Amino acid sequence: MKTYNTRAIMASLLICGFVGMFSETALNIAISNLMEVFQITAATAQWLTTGFLLTLGILMPLSGLLLQRFTTRQLFIGSLASSIVGTVIAALAFNFEMLMAARVMQAFGMGLLLPLMFNTILVVYPPEKRGAAMGFVGLVIMFAPATGPTVAGLLIEYLTWHYIFWLSLPFLIIGLLVGLKYLDNVTEVSKPRIDVLSILLSTIGFGGVVFGFSKAGEGAEGWSSPVVMTSIVVGLIALGLFVLRQITMKEPMMNLRVFKHPMFIVGLLLVLACMMIILSSMIILPMFLQKGMGLSALETGLMLLPGSALNGILSPRMGKLFDKYGPKWLVIPGFMIVSATVWFFTTLTLASSVAFIVALHIGLMVGISMVWMPAQTNGLNQLPPELYPHGTAVMNTLQQVAGAIGTAIAISLLSGGMEKYLHDSSGPTLPEEIANAMMSGSQHVFIFTFIVTLVSLGIALFIRRVLVSHARVNSMH
Repeated sequence: MKTYNTRAIMASLLICGFVGMFSETALNIAISNLMEVFQITAATAQWLTTGFLLTLGILMPLSGLLLQRFTTRQLFIGSLASSIVGTVIAALAFNFEMLMAARVMQAFGMGLLLPLMFNTILVVYPPEKRGAAMGFVGLVIMFAPATGPTVAGLLIEYLTWHYIFWLSLPFLIIGLLVGLKYLDNVTEVSKPRIDVLSILLSTIGFGGVVFGFSKAGEGAEGWSSPVVMTSIVVGLIALGLFVLRQITMKEPMMNLRVFKHPMFIVGLLLVLACMMIILSSMIILPMFLQKGMGLSALETGLMLLPGSALNGILSPRMGKLFDKYGPKWLVIPGFMIVSATVWFFTTLTLASSVAFIVALHIGLMVGISMVWMPAQTNGLNQLPPELYPHGTAVMNTLQQVAGAIGTAIAISLLSGGMEKYLHDSSGPTLPEEIANAMMSGSQHVFIFTFIVTLVSLGIALFIRRVLVSHARVNSMH
């Protein structure tokens, strides 16, 4: 068994992952600022987020193939080169097109880095230590997007939005240098045949679905827009063909045999539920606080910081508890906490106190930290090593898709609820009525989130600890 400098390897991957996730959400706070600077509409500005998600949605399904074709170091250097160049271009951007191109490059870097990070952990750590390692990834995945808005709020208040990227740059360079020194090639490079048709179908399929749902969430037309319906339908047809093609190929690009493992499916469903719960609430809460309760971007960022920070801090702890006790004692109570907090979220009004909302957000984030990493690690642990790249590709890809769907449903429920309220209102242009409409729309979203949570709690009851493969091998003899 080869020994790796796991600390240094993890450090370089986590630093780069943190910066990538940070810049993903930091820019969201700057959107209204960018609309003024570049003289663009909200729908155009939204592309900075949609384009990022779309690039990830197209690249993630290919990650299993890339992980098998290129060495760990090649992928790491490629991912960081793309992130660094993208960050420099973004920091220097003087028009929308330049910033958009930079975002696509950053997303390309992230799309390579995330699967590489999960796969490296599965290879470098023995199963009984994976929970803790995955917990640190959880820290990055949750804590970085959480600090993004707060830090961005400060930077925009006192400097300009360019500094979001200037701030990220040194960290990316440090991550690259640490990785160059310590990151070994941990995976076996086999040269699987590149099947152009699979790549095409997956790009149209996942790209179409992510694009359609993202578009549904942003326009005034919403779901009735022909572009939305066409791209979702075309996407789904392409996905159907993609699945058929993968099942019949000898060397599939994305090996769907991962779905033969029941705990992988349970883990996957729970992770997707977490993604939808978090994304729908992370979009609606800031809007409710800013447009409904009239708080500033900085105040909103600070209110959401304790919950998200706690989620990040608890993630590695939950990973260690998972290694010790298995998933059941974390995941089921975790979903109970999430159910309770989301139920309280459905009762929010404009008179709700700041402390109450902060407390609810903390409850939600603590519950999610008990579910996410244990469910994900347990699911991946059931796979044999040759399916690791495919398992991580499936999980990461479907998370992007679930994120886009969750966001779209949340925004359409919000705008639908607001329209209905204002339609029945006697003074639809009055600020207090608009705030009430915001509250009414937000409640619709939280009811949807509550339903997702209850369904997930039902699925969580089936979770069992996976006995790891080498134990399986011994039991056969």
